Amino acid sequence: MKRFLNDKVIVITGASSGIGEAMAREYAKMGARVVLGARREEELRRVAEAITAEGGNVAYCACDVVKAEECKALIDKAIDSFGRIDVMICNAGLSMRALFDDCDLSVLHRLMDVNFWGTVNCTKYALPWLQQSRGSLVGISSVAGIHGLPGRTGYSASKYAMTGFLDTIRVENLKKGLHVMTACPGFTASNVRFSALTADGSQQGETPRNEAKMMTPEQVAHIVARGLKRRKRLCLMEWEGRGTHLLKKICPGLVDRLFYAAMAKEPDSPLK
Repeated sequence: MKRFLNDKVIVITGASSGIGEAMAREYAKMGARVVLGARREEELRRVAEAITAEGGNVAYCACDVVKAEECKALIDKAIDSFGRIDVMICNAGLSMRALFDDCDLSVLHRLMDVNFWGTVNCTKYALPWLQQSRGSLVGISSVAGIHGLPGRTGYSASKYAMTGFLDTIRVENLKKGLHVMTACPGFTASNVRFSALTADGSQQGETPRNEAKMMTPEQVAHIVARGLKRRKRLCLMEWEGRGTHLLKKICPGLVDRLFYAAMAKEPDSPLK
């Protein structure tokens, strides 16, 4: 894996914490030149300094993926710093936890802006460089992008939209050598759960799930790297994702009931 990633130029959004930070640090250790994007410049600087201290090559640019002009600036930073892009990882994301009955529509708009339009915006400006390098475009999705997750309507919808967009980009670029991968972690111990939006758009501030039973960001980073090496189109990471993908084809009604039961068991679940 170290040989595969060595000298690759990898752009990562949402790189100031969680999965994005883990990917940046792990891939830099393997010899990749990483370009980091996130809204919080001070956190980006912290991650970049840690990578530099470990001997890695890194550049960063404060970037809100909702704003197309800032996504362009991130891609420009990558080209100015390293001259090309081999991998674009659209990782910036936002979650939610509320029944649609109770949810303000602005919450769903916000989820679509970050998760879907953020992917579209970054892809728009990275695509010519990825076509040139015959590189990889990666969207960090979720099991919620495979089957609707109750209490997360906006999250599931935005991840489904991401998948449809990436699938179409793959088909459009069949003759251009572009690799497109949708990666679907299970529940992961990252900050995205703490910043998840509630019904009124405020942040929930704490997770209802046991973090000891979740994937770690470092595990996700390694699995994504393996998927890149194998040029996979769908990267499922644990039994929940693989089981959901399989069972949905055979008995989708059972998957509905299993998901409902699992989400209803959460502390303070919005499901009755």
